Amino acid sequence: MRAVINHICKSFENPDKTVFEALQNISLTISEGEFVAVVGRSGCGKSTLLNIVAGLLSTTEGEVVFEDLASDDRPLTSVVFQDLALFPWRSIKKNITYGLEEQKVPSRMRETLAGELIELVGLKGFEEHYPHQLSGGMKQRAAIARALAVNPELLLMDEPFSALDAQIRMDMQLELSRIYETTGQSFLYITHYIPEAVFLADRVVIMGGRPGKIQSIVSIDLPRPREEKVKVSPEFVDYLDRIWSEVRGKPQEFGVD
Repeated sequence: MRAVINHICKSFENPDKTVFEALQNISLTISEGEFVAVVGRSGCGKSTLLNIVAGLLSTTEGEVVFEDLASDDRPLTSVVFQDLALFPWRSIKKNITYGLEEQKVPSRMRETLAGELIELVGLKGFEEHYPHQLSGGMKQRAAIARALAVNPELLLMDEPFSALDAQIRMDMQLELSRIYETTGQSFLYITHYIPEAVFLADRVVIMGGRPGKIQSIVSIDLPRPREEKVKVSPEFVDYLDRIWSEVRGKPQEFGVD
């Protein structure tokens, strides 16, 4: 699978009939098994780009094409938003299997896959709990499992950890890195937090401006599996410095205290 974003432009009409151009000439290819993170200032169009790739927004110009698909039966994308949208009346297991039910997957297969995903995301023992009974980090694990359950060609994540406290956020970065390394799933990941992007990604796309454009793309050559200690390595710090230089912003504005 390759997700090819070809010269995307997106404009919106304001209430006064003027036109707001959100994205301008965005081109990007995401390869099979690649983790691509997108960073940039608020308002540069990161989430708009993700919503276009997800099929939730149309383009004004350009297109998104999925090439070399392994199967016509797989959904193209699945999305994890900051607002998790777990169904409060369904157990964690039932939340995870919801998409499979919609796909008419047989009950026995749903149960087997749910068990595997619950194990993968570290929620064993919480299968029959309801969302209100879980912490923020555990809810995020459930949302990730639900997105993975439908076996998408590309998993999209929009600021998924931004509402979590610092320690849980670091734990979830480690957890998501492990899930990626275990599954080989392709990811498009939106974040304003540059250290998170460098820790997780194979490539970091830097967006900026209004309308939003791709300023540059930085390949991250850090060994996997990645552990917390890599964040104090000279190579990691060099990537942070390079990206900060590219965005021409103060470190505090991009997620570093």
